[in-house]
Amino acid sequence: MEELARESITLLASASAKPPLDAAGPRLGSLGAIFIMLKSALGAGLLNFPWAFDRAGGIRSAVTVELISLVFLISGLIILGYSSSISGQCTYQAVVKEVCGPVIGQLCEICFVFNLFMISVAFLVILDDQLEKLCGSLYEVVTGLPESDMPYHWYTDQHFALVLLCVLLILPMSIPKEISIQKYIRSADSTHTTHAPSDYTQTLYDNTHSLVLVYCRAGSWASTFSVIPTICFGFQCHEASIAIYSSMENQRLSHWVVISVVSMFFCLIIYSLTGVYGYLTFGKDVKADILMSYAGDDILMLVARLLFGVSIITVYPIILLLSRSVIQDPLLGWRRRRSGVATADFESRSRYVLTVLWIMATLLIAMFVPDISKVISVIGGISAFFIFIFPGLCLMFAMQSEPVSCKTRVVLTIWGVMTLICGAFIFGQSTTIAVMQLLGNI
Repeated sequence: MEELARESITLLASASAKPPLDAAGPRLGSLGAIFIMLKSALGAGLLNFPWAFDRAGGIRSAVTVELISLVFLISGLIILGYSSSISGQCTYQAVVKEVCGPVIGQLCEICFVFNLFMISVAFLVILDDQLEKLCGSLYEVVTGLPESDMPYHWYTDQHFALVLLCVLLILPMSIPKEISIQKYIRSADSTHTTHAPSDYTQTLYDNTHSLVLVYCRAGSWASTFSVIPTICFGFQCHEASIAIYSSMENQRLSHWVVISVVSMFFCLIIYSLTGVYGYLTFGKDVKADILMSYAGDDILMLVARLLFGVSIITVYPIILLLSRSVIQDPLLGWRRRRSGVATADFESRSRYVLTVLWIMATLLIAMFVPDISKVISVIGGISAFFIFIFPGLCLMFAMQSEPVSCKTRVVLTIWGVMTLICGAFIFGQSTTIAVMQLLGNI
């Protein structure tokens, strides 16, 4: 398990290194590929699914949208694997640039960086939520008084604790040029997804009388579609999928189809169980971050919060490194064109500046965002590019040059257009709703 976790980090780091498709080294088997796909998809999205089930109008509506979305999610993975095989590239951005052209490739890089930026914001918002509960729990343990009696001081505010964590832990871990130090601590987050759902069953038996009501509760079409950003954020592993595909031992497309279907099926089960248990436990009172729905003195949830906190602190630098490499490469190229060489001193200065600016920007936004649902709405809209729009474009462009029958070309082109239209709709709807919500709360 630990070795696979380390291998997943190597694959993510390779997104910036751009190794050749046939690079020598250990190759992934089927189980390894499925495990890394699951690790790429499962994460902070678990916290928002119970709230999304409530917004969708109940369990039936939410699961229906999940199943429909699953068709496009699997289709996108298959298209990306096919595009990687015909282009000979092993990163998402390189595949899009090779298949669709340099202009769309540059758009992909911009979306890639912005998506990672918003994911970084989401991580800090979650960390801020957990710090709020942990501060309250610590006050109850030390003083024996309820959390509601805790007086306000600037040094007991969770925002101050978040700033300290960013300065003392996240910043030093993000500064290094290489990601190798992360492999010794990254596997700590492997267990965090198992703790939150386990406590749902403890309270679920007290709420079974409302099962029929919450299952059949009607919701509007608008509220039903509001679950799509959460699904896109939760199931999103498409950026890492090409690196995973290019590192597999068996790269037959039929085998990749099996890997994609199995991975998404397991994600469906885990996310659905989390959404169902959390929704049945809290109903309409469920928070956007499910852990915030639990009392501060709940020991099991205290462990879950600590594990999520450790996970975020260790994953954040990996996200930052991937995005920083995309931004820094053009800067180094500009420096070489201007002075003939990019010195190590210039590389270090640019790396330090980009790292500090990234952490400061994400920290400031996270401190003013009301809750995680607002950030996930934005991420879900951007994720539509990687799950729907870019795969649809890749399929449409590939069908213009690949030697396939006329009937196959027409059918796949139509599917690519449908995928593209769905992605544009999801991006427009999710982004519009997120902006309106943010403007209404800030």
